[in-house]
Amino acid sequence: MALTTGTTIANIYYAQPILVQIGATFGTSAAGVGYLPGLSQWGMALGILLIVPLGDMLDRKRLVVILEVALGFVLIAMAGVRDMRAAGAISLLIGVCTAAVQVVIPMAASLAAPNERGRVVGFVFTGTLIGILSSRTVSGIAADWMGWRFVYGLSGGAAIFIALLVHLSLPSQRGEHRDGYASLLASTARQLVRFPQLRRLSLLGGIIFAAFLCFWTILTFQLSGPTFHFDSDRIGLFGIVAIGGALAAPWFGRQADRSSPQRAQLLTTALLFMGCLIAALLPTSISALVVATFVIDIGVQGTQVNNLAQLYRLDATAHSRINAAYMVVFFVGGATGTASGAMAWQMGGWPLAAATLCGWSVAAFVACVVHNIASRRYASAWARHRQRTCRDAVRPDEFYDET
Repeated sequence: MALTTGTTIANIYYAQPILVQIGATFGTSAAGVGYLPGLSQWGMALGILLIVPLGDMLDRKRLVVILEVALGFVLIAMAGVRDMRAAGAISLLIGVCTAAVQVVIPMAASLAAPNERGRVVGFVFTGTLIGILSSRTVSGIAADWMGWRFVYGLSGGAAIFIALLVHLSLPSQRGEHRDGYASLLASTARQLVRFPQLRRLSLLGGIIFAAFLCFWTILTFQLSGPTFHFDSDRIGLFGIVAIGGALAAPWFGRQADRSSPQRAQLLTTALLFMGCLIAALLPTSISALVVATFVIDIGVQGTQVNNLAQLYRLDATAHSRINAAYMVVFFVGGATGTASGAMAWQMGGWPLAAATLCGWSVAAFVACVVHNIASRRYASAWARHRQRTCRDAVRPDEFYDET
């Protein structure tokens, strides 16, 4: 599952470091094809909205296999594309098919034992993070050796191999929703109304992803600017530093299984703030920026793993819909963070951009504190409710509906 999510999500980010080569093929600049990664992001958002909820209605294994096979053929088509408009349409379809990632993660949560759910989700999510962080470096090196078309052709073959691997190794898992596709989509939106915890965690997830992408946006500007004059290859090496932080995700998942994930999030959001503060105060020190990258990544990934561990405790029959609702808010936050970093840099350079980054990290810590307080109140109310109705106790999700 970790291999599946990592190799699949990487396809969203392959184009970014090779836009110059793609543009040269079509007789334009990197800016002229700069919309291609954005189309893939929008495609993934469409996939999350329209396809991921199907995991609660169809066989998740079959759904992943279909998406991976489709992704393989779409990537091979991208490797042979001859027209910019076709490249745009294919980029959109690449994003739609990579929604398979958000089918696999809820599947992992459903298959795991309750006392190991955080560890399992953390491990699978680590594969996703490594795919995101290593994709730019991998595509840049492969394109330098064999050209940008080779990147997509190779990835297309890998997607078809992953489909075969999923078919042979994962169990079937039939969803329980039986009321039709329109009802399924409406139910996805209702999950946000149904669970206050989902609303709070979605807000926290959106904020930490905003901080994460804001940091990477302004870090790129700073490293390529007059202080360092780094090229894209050297900037991409910071992704290797971030992979080290991503490897801490399973540890945070285990802590979510053993103790309170809400308390663990106070630590991870504090780490996020510390990393942002280091970057803000020491922007001309390469060592400080390396440390900041590592600490920020640990803070973001640890918070995200704890978010997912809590989400998948809400209702086992609605994992895909809950995940889809959460991820929509998550990606909206990421887009907002990217835009805020770029705008702050244009308006005030590093000082304003760093202040914006720190603002996101402070907002994440405040949201975490609010969630921790609300979770304690809910736990107390649930305990009192169990005492009053011990003979006819209801499930926690039913208690959510009642309150």
